[in-house]
Amino acid sequence: MAKLRTRKHKVVLARSAGGDAGISVILIILGIFMFLPMYYVIIQSLKPLDELWMYPPRFYVMSPTFKNYRDLFTLMNISWVPFSRYIFNTVFTSVAGTFGHLLLASMAAYALAKIKFPGRGAMFQMVQLSLMFNATVTAITQFILMSALGWLDSYLAIIVPAWCSSLGLYLMKQFMDTNVNDSVLESARLDGAGEFKTFWVIAMPMVKPAWLTLIIYSFQGLWNAGASMYIYSEQFKSFNYAIGQILAGGIKRQGAAGAAQVIMMLVPISVFVISQSNIIETMGSSGMKD
Repeated sequence: MAKLRTRKHKVVLARSAGGDAGISVILIILGIFMFLPMYYVIIQSLKPLDELWMYPPRFYVMSPTFKNYRDLFTLMNISWVPFSRYIFNTVFTSVAGTFGHLLLASMAAYALAKIKFPGRGAMFQMVQLSLMFNATVTAITQFILMSALGWLDSYLAIIVPAWCSSLGLYLMKQFMDTNVNDSVLESARLDGAGEFKTFWVIAMPMVKPAWLTLIIYSFQGLWNAGASMYIYSEQFKSFNYAIGQILAGGIKRQGAAGAAQVIMMLVPISVFVISQSNIIETMGSSGMKD
């Protein structure tokens, strides 16, 4: 009988040391390949204008400078709508939209997955059917609805549609079906816990990987959203829209636009890195004995 390999007193997969080294090398190469776009954006933000337009493009800087970032802040100060307002709009809509989407999707998914009531199967089929429709297809209908509700040119036009995304509901429902044990919920109810307390205290910790994934997906989508067909006033527009305005200023503003893209990129990447570590930790410790 072959002897099991161990590492730090834990049994590991029956692979040779050479196989582990080969897989590590492949993963390192893939990691570098995936990091290249982010590296290139950062490098571009540090290039002076004469290097920005060199052909072929270079993956290094000969004369690094922070002038692009200074130019960006100068443009922020001379804008008739302060850039701080654009940043506030993006942060506010991203946080409010993500929080509302997470809460509503989780509550609806819990009801569909763990509470028996007539018609829940048909409701979930409607949710699945809605995933087939692209946002472009429903844009006109959504515009008419926003107009009828009086939400055009307001934060609600961005935030409320984010709450109603069916993908989050589908993700949470599928995860609750397989990872939330009915016997644990029943024990909580027998102990006197109400339905909302059972959902919040028992079910939600069990589906932590799902809602962390949902946070990443929702936050990145809202943060990277550009100009919206529902927003007309300059004071309600996003930071991404402001970057587009900088790019429209011509060649001289390309350096400042590169600096702005780095700033836009750092926040969602930070959210992803933090959430990813939590997901890996949760996945590794979410085993449950029935």
